[in-house]
Amino acid sequence: MSKVKFSAEPDKQMIAVTQIFDAPRELVWKIYTDPKLIPRWWGPRILETTIEKMDVKTGGSWRVIQRDLEGNDFIFHGVFHDVQSPERITRTMEWEGMPGHVLLETVTFEEFDGKTKAIDISIFQSIEDRDGMIKTGMEAGVTESYERSVELLKELQKE
Repeated sequence: MSKVKFSAEPDKQMIAVTQIFDAPRELVWKIYTDPKLIPRWWGPRILETTIEKMDVKTGGSWRVIQRDLEGNDFIFHGVFHDVQSPERITRTMEWEGMPGHVLLETVTFEEFDGKTKAIDISIFQSIEDRDGMIKTGMEAGVTESYERSVELLKELQKE
C-alpha cells in the first residue's frame, strides 16, 4: 500500500492530495460517490458520518453530517459542478460552521496496471482559508480517511 501524499505549498491557495489505490477505477469511483459507502471511509473513525444528500451529477448537491462523541455536528455541503464518471468530480465544499468560506475541489481518477491514482486538488478563496483548514488537522483526517478507504476497497474486492 502506498502512502497518501499531502502537499500545501507556501503562498498558494491550494492543497493537493495524491493517493494510489490497489483497486480498479470503477470501484474507487463507487466508494467516492455511493452514499451507502461514503460513511464507511470519509473522515476520522471517531466521527459518525451521515449522508443527508448525495446527488452525484453535474448541478447536483450534497450534504454530509459528522457527529463526534459529545454529540457535536460538523456539517459540510456543496454543489457538483462537473461529474464525468469515472474520470473526474468537481465540486464545492463549505463547512456550515464557517459560512462563506467555500473551496473548489477536483478529484481525478487515473487507472494504471489495475490500480487507481486519485488526485484531489482543493483551491481555497485565500491562503488564510487554506491555512485555517490545515490547522484543523486536515492532513491527519485525510490520512485516516485514506486508510479507511483502503480497508473498504479490500473488503469490496473480496465480495
